[in-house]
Amino acid sequence: MKKILLLFAVAIAVSSIASAQSLKFGIKAGADINKISGKAFTDEFSYGYQLGVFSEIGITEKIGIQPEILLSQVNFDTAAGFKDIIGFDNFKASKLSYVKMPLLLSYSPNSVVRLQAGPQFGLLVDKEKSIGENGRNVFQNGDLSMVGGLQLNISKVRLYGRYVMGLNNINETGSPDKWKSQSIQVGLGLTL
Repeated sequence: MKKILLLFAVAIAVSSIASAQSLKFGIKAGADINKISGKAFTDEFSYGYQLGVFSEIGITEKIGIQPEILLSQVNFDTAAGFKDIIGFDNFKASKLSYVKMPLLLSYSPNSVVRLQAGPQFGLLVDKEKSIGENGRNVFQNGDLSMVGGLQLNISKVRLYGRYVMGLNNINETGSPDKWKSQSIQVGLGLTL
């Protein structure tokens, strides 16, 4: 399924670039305010970061596609029930590093405002040592999400805010507790 999604995203990007009215590239950075829902985690958002690259592919004057590649740090706090689910001592705060690849459809009602929505696939690339030292594979290696948000285009500057909702269970422990990610992303981009 993941390979099919990736091939589909690449096919859309290649066909869009071939027929694009405009093409821009840029860099971006911002805050990734996230939480993981489930009995094993506290019900609070924590702060991480994201940085990466993006392209803006104009299909028509108002519609475009914005693929991105982002390095994102997800911080989380565990609850007292974490030990019961995992079977080893509770560690409070920890972090995960993902490479996230959103593929956003953009609609521009005017030259400044851009509404965006689309899927995002996150690939887990690094787990904090405290998880790995216990010999457990606690989190799924992939996280499929839906993204929705607003971007303001002011000359070459891009200001954005998004809500990201995880669609799949990222719990790899075998317990019935479902873990899903949520995040609010805010940041600044610059077209080159």
